[in-house]
Amino acid sequence: MRFIPEEPHFTEGQSAERSVWEALNRTLPDDAVLAHSVQLRDGRAEHEIDILVLWPGVGMAAIEVKGGRISVENGQWLQSDRGGSHKIQSPVVQSQSSHHALKNWLGRQLGTPLTSRFAYMVAFPYTSVPKEWGMAGCPRTLVLDDRQCESPAELVRRAIETEGGGASPLATAFMERIERQLAGSLDGGTGAPVSPREDEDTQDHLTERQAVLLQATRSLTRVRFTGGAGSGKTWLAVEKARMLSKQGKRVGLFCYNKGLGQYLQDRVSSWRQAKPIFTGEFHEYVRQLGVPDGKGQDYFDVEMPRLLREMAGTMPAHQRLDAVIVDEAQDFAPLWWEALLACTADPENGEVYAFMDDRQDVYKRWGGLTADLNQGPTATFVPIHIDENLRNTRKIAETFKPFAGEHFTPRGSTGLPVRRVHCSTDEALDVAGDCVEALIDEGWANNQIALLTTKERHPVHLDYFDRGATEEYWREFHAGDAEFYGHVLGFKGLERSVVILCVNGFKDMARAAEQLYVGLSRARSLLVVVGDSELLEEAGGRELKHSLARAEAWDYSLAVPG
Repeated sequence: MRFIPEEPHFTEGQSAERSVWEALNRTLPDDAVLAHSVQLRDGRAEHEIDILVLWPGVGMAAIEVKGGRISVENGQWLQSDRGGSHKIQSPVVQSQSSHHALKNWLGRQLGTPLTSRFAYMVAFPYTSVPKEWGMAGCPRTLVLDDRQCESPAELVRRAIETEGGGASPLATAFMERIERQLAGSLDGGTGAPVSPREDEDTQDHLTERQAVLLQATRSLTRVRFTGGAGSGKTWLAVEKARMLSKQGKRVGLFCYNKGLGQYLQDRVSSWRQAKPIFTGEFHEYVRQLGVPDGKGQDYFDVEMPRLLREMAGTMPAHQRLDAVIVDEAQDFAPLWWEALLACTADPENGEVYAFMDDRQDVYKRWGGLTADLNQGPTATFVPIHIDENLRNTRKIAETFKPFAGEHFTPRGSTGLPVRRVHCSTDEALDVAGDCVEALIDEGWANNQIALLTTKERHPVHLDYFDRGATEEYWREFHAGDAEFYGHVLGFKGLERSVVILCVNGFKDMARAAEQLYVGLSRARSLLVVVGDSELLEEAGGRELKHSLARAEAWDYSLAVPG
């Protein structure tokens, strides 16, 4: 466990605070942070938090500690100690005030409102408080008395989760940012801009706030979550799968692309409790059930789902799914939906959750039919729109905003300027490869970088394809040991800190706009667009031309090592 300060000093009159501190130290998990005597200013008002708890995955608690015997008479708080009995300010009001002051201060320091769960509490380590006691503004769950102060961690957790304001648990990365602010280290820096790592920590924290959507829709059994790139749909799909699995339901978590399928598998592999019955590609699920493999797009789109529906007619009850969750649902053929629903315990009314962006229909094989989803005669999908972009910096999000719809709203930090490298289409592959080297020379780690093409595969990518090493290819991507070379069609739902979008042509100009949308939106911190300006305007339209006109022209040949 980490402490702020590292060796807190308790004076002779702070024995109550020491006892509560030591009890928290004994009972909180090792990854929690304890801060003592946090001094705050909010306007002209000064505040102090006796003990602040930062608990990753749970939230925060500001605890006001009062020693002696505490009582309340006709609304007046009293404290009795060796010097007798005297009136004191309400410790609840003190805790509330310091709680609000910290929220305000952190919002100013971090540049984003604090939305993690945060409770104010009081601790009376030498006073017994009846279980049924309570008063306005202070339910009993926010009070630790003499018995509870001996082992307080679980009670603090309960208070945070039941009474703490805020929409989401405290993300580890965001907690570390708060910890740095509280520590107040002064290293003589020159005011350098926020690092890409910090930008991405903030993006992760904002994404986890989306859990409120799942809570708000928990009573709905069929929901279509529609949102633009970077709105956190994949995170929501995984979190929904976790919630339903913990309820004991048989859950299937599906997608279309192999790379995204492996990502989803990696996410659920570390869960200690219940997991989905299946996680990964739809076609792999069908194969596991015993449907024979085949060849050709017509087989996968029509014949395979037909065979699955036939098999579902004799599927035993213990194999049927209670809930179906599909990420990048716009990629699913209509017949796949019918086949999946046939594998559920209640095909007409069972739980189905689709996470999709109908503006990223890059395959364009089904004319948008999959977007309807209302397959059953009685079950209707409730549409939920997710309009905020959380996974990209604003500089990047503004570049692909023309593709994302009128309600698309960037919420990330400003970030680094988008870089633009003009070259002919024939030169794009070579120039993009040189950009990888230049970025590494700048100081970017090679495993932060992905180079994505729009037509022919990069030679590194092609080598894996020709060798039939697709599994190895994606496993190496998820291991994150080196730069990645891919194609925009296979990178849907995935991301890296830096993306070099290599516009080396398009096989079908009718699909070019959707491909550009995917490629431009895969970068979290830095986007580099390489290619011919006229081709980009033809594919993306005048709005994309205007967006890229704001980009920074980059001479990659001038990158200096170090």
